Amino acid sequence: MTIDGGAHVVLVTGASRGIGAATARAFAAAGASVVLVARDAQRLATVRDEIAAAGGTAIALPADVSESGATEAMVGRAVGEFGRLDVAVNAAAAHGSRPRPLAEVPPDEFDAAITVTLRGTFLSMRSEIPAMIATGGGAIVNVASTAGLRSLAGLAGYVAAKRALIGLTESAALDYAAQGVRINAIAPGPIHTEQLDRAGAAAREHVARAVPAKRLGTVDEVAAAIRWLCAPEAAFVTGSTLVIDGGLLAGTPTFA
Repeated sequence: MTIDGGAHVVLVTGASRGIGAATARAFAAAGASVVLVARDAQRLATVRDEIAAAGGTAIALPADVSESGATEAMVGRAVGEFGRLDVAVNAAAAHGSRPRPLAEVPPDEFDAAITVTLRGTFLSMRSEIPAMIATGGGAIVNVASTAGLRSLAGLAGYVAAKRALIGLTESAALDYAAQGVRINAIAPGPIHTEQLDRAGAAAREHVARAVPAKRLGTVDEVAAAIRWLCAPEAAFVTGSTLVIDGGLLAGTPTFA
């Protein structure tokens, strides 16, 4: 089955902010009914209200995707409310409080990165896939990072979780390709999110200078790439990781 983002049912985890929220808005604008999932109930309600104000359809479900009962409930709510599940975007992730060398990382911070980012995506897919198979197939996009392809100092937990997430995506894609469920990942590079906003203008400019495109990406650009991966044009794409990074991983430009 191939889906185009319009008149379908889409579930987005990590939908309260950043890439998750932008993706939810993009699918809703295309006519999809969207199920919003995140731990922050207040922010989630804000995104839901923004979608409704723009004429879209969305329901908010506060949940922690690292708990198996929560992922079963979110898929059950999607199917119960809208009759099916066509697309899932798993964007929920945990970020460390600040970059620091591995020996200084608190074990609970490392555990949080693995539990939310990796276990949460595993549990989400474990609940999402049977619902898609029941109605002929669907598409899943897991939000990884360029840090899952090229490591960054000071981010041991984040890097480990995102790298493992790419392997998890590939394995799942092989498991379900013949049953009509396409599973891909995206690897965003430096994207202008709230996290970079908090870092300040100087930090944003420093990061942008390292990008061959000489700017940060936007959450809307990432959302557009996710929609493409779920569209008919990407019907033969599964088990892939789409890099969205302004050329960052391609190499070093010859001329500054």
